[in-house]
Parts: sequence; structure tokens; C-alpha cells
Amino acid sequence: MPHSANARSEKTPAFYVLAYLCIPFMLLIGRYKVEGAENVPRDGAFVLAPNHYSNIDPVVMGYALWKIGRPPHFFAKASLWKVPVLGFFLRHTDQVPVVRGGRSRDNDPMAAARAIAKRGHALVVYPEGSLTRDPDLWPMRGKSGAVRTALEAGIPVIPAAHWGTQQIMGSYSNRISLFPRKTVHIRFGEPVDLSQYRGKPVDSALLVAGTNTVMQAITGVLEELRGETAPAERWDPAKHNQTEIGRIEPR
Repeated sequence: MPHSANARSEKTPAFYVLAYLCIPFMLLIGRYKVEGAENVPRDGAFVLAPNHYSNIDPVVMGYALWKIGRPPHFFAKASLWKVPVLGFFLRHTDQVPVVRGGRSRDNDPMAAARAIAKRGHALVVYPEGSLTRDPDLWPMRGKSGAVRTALEAGIPVIPAAHWGTQQIMGSYSNRISLFPRKTVHIRFGEPVDLSQYRGKPVDSALLVAGTNTVMQAITGVLEELRGETAPAERWDPAKHNQTEIGRIEPR
């Protein structure tokens, strides 16, 4: 996919340095087969909504976006901004800090997301909010951040899925498997049709419906990658007496 002028303008010096540091290591540990790049807008803002089951997922998805010319902007835990070096790169690549516990005047990730969208950037929002609790690594229930951002900013949602990152870093593990090189399949789906929700009051019922539409799209892309059919009912941590954040036993 050709890089647009707008996409190039996103690539700040900090992005280039980060790519220089990360990409050689990512190529050492994995092969990345990217499909559906034509579904990613070459210009303008959009929300990318991927599945999430390994702590290395954002690095893999960030690499895939960079490869097709769209530097990624993620929602990430605000505590990471305090980590030396990492915090520098998060600040200088316009990532979005999220403080758990809701919004406040000093903690409004949605406002930050709207600002990034206004500048025409690619915003990555994991609708699940955390690593899936589904024991077979299918997408679990979704939260409304991706849909809310897309509807409020008037931008498209691109569903995405990958399969294979669990071979590099197991779910809920921080241990990287270096050798042999793993193959990760990444696919960008067609934009989610949210036309039935646009132009209406953004209330809780609309967000639930819209989020379900997005989760169905993500699951469909993952089914294609895995060559399997997902469970009819999406995993809900509350129904299994699980918390939605924090570590559980590695699978």
C-alpha cells in the first residue's frame, strides 16, 4: 500500500527511533503475514479494533500498522508513562494514557482519543479492555470505547485479528519464546457497518448494540484465520466469577 503524505506526517522522529529499536527484534522472533491491508484507510483517522490474548499483541499490531504506513496510537495504562525510556516514547508518539477508575478532569482518555482522531491518526482500541478470559482465546465480551470513539469522532472502525502471538508470548505470561521463529497471521477486516447507529443519541443501549456489532466482526476475522467456528456465546468474565483485570493462571 502506498504511503500517503498524511501517513508520513505521523512518523515523528520518536516513531522512527522506536521502530529502529523494535523491528529487528520482532523480525528475529517471528514472521508476520499481513492480509487485508487494502481495508486500512491510507488517509484520515480510524479506529482499529483487534482481538487481544497476549501481552505482546500491541507490539505485533503496531508493527503491522507501521509496515503498511500508519503509525499506531494506543490506549495504554497511565502507569507506563512513569517507566524510564518507555514513558518518553509514549509521550512523544502521542499514545493515550488511561487511569483505571473512570474519567476526571485530569483523566479523560476519550478527549485525548478525539484529539488524535481530529489530527487524522490511527487509533488502536482493544474492545475487550484486557486479555481475553476465554480458555480457547476467542474474543470475550466487549466494552464500548472503540464504538464510542468512532461514533463521537465520525470515523470508521476497522476490525482486526491475529493468530500466533501466543506462541511468542503465552497468554498472561511475560516470557518470550525466542526460537524457533514463530509465524503470526494478521488480518485487517472490512470497515464495520455502523450506519444504523450514526446520527443517534449515544446512549448505553446504542453502545451495547454497536459494541456487539464490532465484536462480531472481530470474531469473524479471527474465525477466518483459525479456520474454526467461535462459540455461539461470547465469554463473559462476570458469569464465570472472574475479574476483568489482573493476572490469571497462564494457559
